[in-house]
Amino acid sequence: MSRSAAVMVLLPRLKAFAEAYPDIVLDVVTVTGPVDLVAGEFDVGIQLGEYIQKDMIAVRVTPELRLAVVGSPGYFSSRKIPQKPADLSDHRCITLRLPSGPYRWEFERGRKSVTIGVSGPLIIDDTHLVIQAALAGAGLGFVYEEQVAEDIAKRRLIRVLEDWTPPIPGFFLYYPSRQHQPSALSALVDALRLS
Repeated sequence: MSRSAAVMVLLPRLKAFAEAYPDIVLDVVTVTGPVDLVAGEFDVGIQLGEYIQKDMIAVRVTPELRLAVVGSPGYFSSRKIPQKPADLSDHRCITLRLPSGPYRWEFERGRKSVTIGVSGPLIIDDTHLVIQAALAGAGLGFVYEEQVAEDIAKRRLIRVLEDWTPPIPGFFLYYPSRQHQPSALSALVDALRLS
């Protein structure tokens, strides 16, 4: 799972899971981007719904999510607020690196979809580092709304292009179909399933 999935999905439920199942050891590997569970010899993963292979069993573990474009007040003190995705060409953007290369920012409003290849001073593989760089004024970040809600509320970050970021499916726990599912996996699925 990504570090974001670990922080947003696993960690909030870990204490209750560990207390209910003290003999189960979760061996967590954080990665950026999609993972082939079978090739990697993993039992289960947590990923955005759009990246899960069709032959996997998928269980929703979060509601829909939204992405947010954010920058610090200091960053915007000498720059115009972007009004449309094309305006990002005039901004320094902090890019998330996926295994396939830098993430191209995707926007949608009404029936119009736009994908932008942004550029800027930093390409990194962790959304938490993207947030820290945005807070430091290095540029604009494109992260999960939930991750920056407090920073936006406390005015440490300014959100822009909000009307261009509709909800996305959210995170799903996924695993290969098996005739005999291990009881530890069943327990984890039950603990993380969005009720």
